[in-house]
Amino acid sequence: MDANQPSPSLKQLNDWQLAAFCAAVSERLLPNYVLFSRVAEFGDIQVLRTALDKVWDRLSNRCGSVNFETQMEKVDAVIPEPDDFDMYGVYPALDACVALITTLNQMVEASYQDARQISQLALQCIETYLEVIADAELSDEELVRFINTHPLLEIEQQFQDSIIEQLLRSAKVNIALLDSIRLEASNKGVSNIGICDD
Repeated sequence: MDANQPSPSLKQLNDWQLAAFCAAVSERLLPNYVLFSRVAEFGDIQVLRTALDKVWDRLSNRCGSVNFETQMEKVDAVIPEPDDFDMYGVYPALDACVALITTLNQMVEASYQDARQISQLALQCIETYLEVIADAELSDEELVRFINTHPLLEIEQQFQDSIIEQLLRSAKVNIALLDSIRLEASNKGVSNIGICDD
């Protein structure tokens, strides 16, 4: 099933704005990994948290140079392999890792295509979740309607559009804006599919 198309205004973002957008979307995906890691007793939550913190700190000029290739290697080492787990939670956890790796790569070389990929990944993560929780008796048409009209999908699209619009209003790095976006993205620890570690 195709994800909703991301806002074309992503193309208007400059390099630091693209990285900030990716960091924000990754922040919303992170609780999916956190919960999976605790339930499955796999991986290392702190590796992902530290890597994403370094992205935010670097964007805000709160730290010196960061070796993002090294951070990518550390995250890569704690990515779950879906075939090793007999639980749905591995998939949103994997999405969180892919988004973070892509965000780290964004800090090395900014790319609109990568930002677009993260946008779609977050939306597809929700669509897959909704397919899992949907009533098995729904027809194909009803399932499509259930997914396309679900509040979680609408909230994620509104969130992404909001981040893009906020970033477009600031051509230069704005630390207060980044802090505000980070807080909004953290969503009190609730992920894009509505789960949290609690």
